[in-house]
Amino acid sequence: MNAPDQQFSPAPPLPSALLDALRATFAERCSTALAVREQHGRDESVFDVPPPQAVVFAEREAEVAHVVALCAQHRVPVIPYGAGSSLEGHLLAVQGGISLDVSRMNRILRIDAQDLTVTVQPGVTRKALNEALKHEGLFFPIDPGADASLGGMAATRASGTNAVRYGTMRENVLGLRFVNAAGEIVRTGSRARKSSAGYDLTRLLVGSEGTLGVITELTVKVHPLPEAVSAAVCFFPSIDAAVRTAMQVIQIGVPIARCELLDANAIKAVNAHDKLGLKEAPMLLMEFHGSEAGVAEQAAVVQEVAADLGGEAFEWATTPEARTRLWAARHHAYLSGLQMRPGCRAVTTDTCVPISRLAENINASIAEVEAAGLPYFIVGHVGDGNFHLAYLLDPAQPQELATAERLSAQMVARAIALEGTCTGEHGIGLHKQGFLLDETGAEAVALMRAVKQALDPLGILNPGKVFAR
Repeated sequence: MNAPDQQFSPAPPLPSALLDALRATFAERCSTALAVREQHGRDESVFDVPPPQAVVFAEREAEVAHVVALCAQHRVPVIPYGAGSSLEGHLLAVQGGISLDVSRMNRILRIDAQDLTVTVQPGVTRKALNEALKHEGLFFPIDPGADASLGGMAATRASGTNAVRYGTMRENVLGLRFVNAAGEIVRTGSRARKSSAGYDLTRLLVGSEGTLGVITELTVKVHPLPEAVSAAVCFFPSIDAAVRTAMQVIQIGVPIARCELLDANAIKAVNAHDKLGLKEAPMLLMEFHGSEAGVAEQAAVVQEVAADLGGEAFEWATTPEARTRLWAARHHAYLSGLQMRPGCRAVTTDTCVPISRLAENINASIAEVEAAGLPYFIVGHVGDGNFHLAYLLDPAQPQELATAERLSAQMVARAIALEGTCTGEHGIGLHKQGFLLDETGAEAVALMRAVKQALDPLGILNPGKVFAR
């Protein structure tokens, strides 16, 4: 694993011929201004990396292909950039190069309501897409919390709060267009719901973190807006009781749409941030989709399960305004948590385990962080065995970072031992490269490296990510 305090050396200067060619094509959309470069050289991770040497704002697929082809000609790294909301250092220019910003490629190209598909450019954000879809009675369910771009969500195989019912980006991307390392435009998949035609290149690109190609277009599944939606919160005497409730709900087959955990620390933070007045105890935030009768039946079953495990103070939110208020608190949990310790940085680790082992993983992780004395909070998509633990650090105290990394390593090692994964949705990036080897084994990583070498022989596409040096 690359440690966050690893030093990254400044890259050699960009070839003047490359810069001249980029400026000739893009004019003011090619920037070497420090403020612009620094904006594209930061994410939510704790890595200290020099910014990219230039930023190019692409507005068309042909422009993406032109930039990649020029970078290949001069053997200069190119790092795709969307909304900049990654957590594991995905967008950092660890070997210098060009940050290729595709956020201006934000057109919804085609809505096929009858086929329940939509085709978009990579800079379209999930909120913008859902705003356009609601007039068709449809929605796109993948909700990682941040208003991420769909290109970035595909590149990191995002999931989020709705994954327990609707799946992740892996299940919802039908086809792609991307620019390969030679600057060529490649099309994968189609609008058909299934195919047995050749290798599944779409799934190869989904989750590749920008290391195999730059996504320029996506066709994704969308879903009808449910007839009825109801959200509920329930408070528990312990994290264990809350997690076991979620486990039983899934195991008995309730088709719950969302099932989110917030620990007492997270509740305290969102209360302060959003002025909510929620009870400061472990809480499940749940949502049910379906017919009026189906939603009522699901909710009644869940309430009974929760009560048996000490759940109390069930509160229902059936109006859009009330549901939005509750879910805004969940989506604000990360920023709210940072305000618990002004000036802090967060090391955020996510793991995913079989749901029967989730309580064991969370309880052990809590015991370790409380013994270490670090401030923390927990949120989790517990309906599918995934949770996030954020350690809050004083940047002026390097020993706190060392402690957080030790705790994170213990938590990840335990998840792997429980037959889970080192990351349910954050991705590998810079932070979990060693853990990828632990999880999959040397043979699998060697095969992944061979794929990378075959598709990017010059190593220009987001170098330094996924594989440890």
